[in-house]
Parts: sequence; C-alpha cells; structure tokens
Amino acid sequence: MEWQTKITHISSPNRFNYQTPLLCLGSCFAAEMGARMERYRFPVSVNPFGVLYNPASIAMAITRLQSESPFTHQDLICSQGRYATLWHQHLLSHPDPNLFLESANQHLTTAAHLFHKAQGVVVSLGTSWVYRHKERNMIAANCHKLPAGQFERLFLSPQESADLLAPHIANTPEKQWIITLSPIRHLKDGAHGNQVSKAALLLAIEQLCSRFPNLHYFPAYEIVMDELRDYRFYASDMIHLTPSTIDYIWEQFCAYSIDPQCYSRIKEEERRLRQEGHRDHPH
Repeated sequence: MEWQTKITHISSPNRFNYQTPLLCLGSCFAAEMGARMERYRFPVSVNPFGVLYNPASIAMAITRLQSESPFTHQDLICSQGRYATLWHQHLLSHPDPNLFLESANQHLTTAAHLFHKAQGVVVSLGTSWVYRHKERNMIAANCHKLPAGQFERLFLSPQESADLLAPHIANTPEKQWIITLSPIRHLKDGAHGNQVSKAALLLAIEQLCSRFPNLHYFPAYEIVMDELRDYRFYASDMIHLTPSTIDYIWEQFCAYSIDPQCYSRIKEEERRLRQEGHRDHPH
C-alpha cells in the first residue's frame, strides 16, 4: 500500500555543474537552495537584495542587475533609525546610510557581474500580493515597518505576474531558467487568500513555461503540499519547514537540476563542513 502521493518529475534538460555560474532570486526556497549551493562552493549569487516574495520585486531586481545602476541617497528610506531602499529586504538595513549604500552597491556589482555570466537562474515566487509605495509609485520588496498609510495593497493577476517576468526570460535565451513556487504559506492573507495567491502564481508559471523553452518548473510546492502533507514536516510555527524537510527538497532539487557528476564533490564538501563544525565545537 502506498502512503504517499509521489511527485514525479523529469530532470531539467540542462543540468548545472561546478562550471555553471548561477543566480538565485526570490523567496525562501531560492534562499535555502542557493545557500546549499554556496556551502558546497558552486559559483552562485543568492538574493543580493535579500529575500524577495513577489514577481514585481523579482523583476525589478533583475532590471537593476542588468543595468548595474548604483543605489544613491535618493533611493533611501529611513524607518526606526535604519536606512534601506524599497528594493531591499529589511534585514539588510543599516543605521548609517553611507555604509548601507556601500554594502548594497558592493552586492549589486558582484551579483550583476555574475548575472551577466550566469548560465542558470533560479527564481522562486512566494505571493501575488504586493504593496505599492504611493509617493514613489513603486512596488516595495519590503515595507520596512513604514506607516501603512504610505502603501496601497494590490493583487497581481496571473497575466500581470507573467508579463513582469516574461521580458527577462525572452531577452536571455542563453540562460536556463528554473522557476518554482514557494511551499511556505502566507497566512497573513488567511488560508483562502494564501491559496488564491498561490493559484494565481501557478497560472502565471504555467503560461511562462508554455512560452519559453529555456524555462522549466521545479515542483517544490507540490512536493510539500502533496507528497509531504503532514505537519511533522513543519517547524513549530506550523508554517516554515523542518531542516529534514529542506534536506529532502534539496535532494529532489539536486536530482532535478544538478549534473550527477557533481555528487561526489558535494559529498566531499559535506565532509569538509562536518570537520569544520567539529573543530568549531570541541567537546
């Protein structure tokens, strides 16, 4: 008797290896998978603007990477004594505006250089809900605890989400794109609102995959929602995933997107990390 609905998926036709420059952008899935690749010493840049959840902010980030236009004092916002921009996650904010700009532009330059060379791009979408800053008329990657009255809450339709990302995929046919939907639920929208948001993103993804042969879908959402549909795979907040669940998704992602010839190198890097961890925590 089968006690799980196994999610079957074919491997990506062009797998990544240690000679493949990669960029990971988007929600927690991109952050987690990108962090694994960083630890295993793949040539990867992970979320240079911090974690991004919506298609508009991801599209804005790609535009900025393509232009390499540096951030200036005009881009800054200040909230509770910390400076950032509406392109960045709040965790990257800093009490000194000049130090923030220095760090942000260093990350921008490094990530832009890698993006231009990148043969692979991993994009993870999290939500269809966005917040438009009224005065600046732009979608915020993060609201930085600014007063709610400064923002307008909007819902991106599947067509709008697809239209935001399509030009970037169309203009880079030499890059292999992997797109996925984050399994992390956004329960601030309510259970139904979260499902509507995810459904809109799935429709956008389906439209994009049907249009672009260099875009492929990795079913992280389905793996968690269907194959692992049990709260034992969740952390204590019942929203985020346990480390072992992330390990399982990483194994599936490796099978999907990474050249098997890299597996021995990954195991070597795992041994190195365990040895370094043992040295850092002597008994």
